[in-house]
Amino acid sequence: MAARELAICGFNVTLLEAGRDFRPFTANMETLEPARRAGMLFDERMIELLFPQMRVDKAQDGMAHVRGCAVGGTTTLATGNAVRYDRYLADLGIGLDEEFAELEREVPQTTEHRAGWSELTERLFATFEELGLDPQVTPKFMEDPSRCVACGRCVLGCQFGAKWTADKLIEGLENVELVRNAPVSRVLVEDDRVTGVVAGHGPIARTYAADLVVLAAGGLGTPCILDASGFSTSPTLFVDPVLCIAAPWDGAGLDRQLPMPFVSQQQDYILSPYFDWLSFYFNKGWRMPSGNIMSIMIKMADTSAGSYDGRHLDKPLADADYEVLARAIDQVYEVFAALGVPAERTFYGTLNAGHPGGCYPLTRDEAATLHHDSLPNNLYLADASLFPRSIGNPPILTIMALAKKVARQAARATSDLT
Repeated sequence: MAARELAICGFNVTLLEAGRDFRPFTANMETLEPARRAGMLFDERMIELLFPQMRVDKAQDGMAHVRGCAVGGTTTLATGNAVRYDRYLADLGIGLDEEFAELEREVPQTTEHRAGWSELTERLFATFEELGLDPQVTPKFMEDPSRCVACGRCVLGCQFGAKWTADKLIEGLENVELVRNAPVSRVLVEDDRVTGVVAGHGPIARTYAADLVVLAAGGLGTPCILDASGFSTSPTLFVDPVLCIAAPWDGAGLDRQLPMPFVSQQQDYILSPYFDWLSFYFNKGWRMPSGNIMSIMIKMADTSAGSYDGRHLDKPLADADYEVLARAIDQVYEVFAALGVPAERTFYGTLNAGHPGGCYPLTRDEAATLHHDSLPNNLYLADASLFPRSIGNPPILTIMALAKKVARQAARATSDLT
């Protein structure tokens, strides 16, 4: 989004992408079933052997984080939730109404998928309503809803052309040059001004000169680049932890339904139906057939404490986080109880990191410029690193709105300097 906006502002943009073109995982999942039953899939990082466009980091306490490394980034693997959640940015005085309005016109978002919901999904929605949990149909980024076959494999990439992904943003823009397989390692600075970046692998790395640099390598990638460039980041990493609570349900079929079809917003967390493939393949408690598992996702807002140095993910959960998680689990038990499922029949999924960010948070003093005084005037950030705290919600739409605003501000400031 930042590249698109800068191009629209008249800049010649070089977009450096760490990965290559994305290809959905099309292999038959049943081929992995013998290995799953035998317990041979024992570590989430083994995903990279099967699907090289995924990157998996693991925290010291075992919490895993999965992200995409390809053109389009993690939008290629996300479930496509177009949820607005800019409350904490608004608290700082950063208004994004204009940007969200533009995104409604520029990026396809729809709730038409409800027509394809299964009987269980409709029953879950009704149960949430009966319990006063105020479920809302989740707007989805969908290029062509008619192509969605409810295969349940959104997190492995959409092979049917139904899901919209961020690579579409630069299609047709002649002043954007996309360079694949070019991970940025550091920013070059002379006399308190950025002159370019170093990108590429080992001996074939090269320097790209630039008048303006916008880093948008994600909540884990951007801090690593800044640290390597001599700009100290804050140990305030949040990850929006995710935990699925599941139960046996004959013919549930959530493994072949659109993930997160509706969302219930609660205090510091959300609830949503979600089949957890990560737990299904790597958690010993999920050994039953995928079609007979009903599961509800908890996605929570965690405390801002943690860091990532490119190899080690340090993300402890505070007592307050566990208190939020306990409240959410109790609420999931209420849903299951209303469906006739006792708590003793439920089982937990694998706690994993959802959406990292917060290592270079904006403050109220920076609301007008969207720029940190500690950075050179021509170096900006445009991803969740800027979020002042965890949102416990799907962040894609909000990140795009913020990236729009950052890019425009960067374009104005650069024009003033030159």
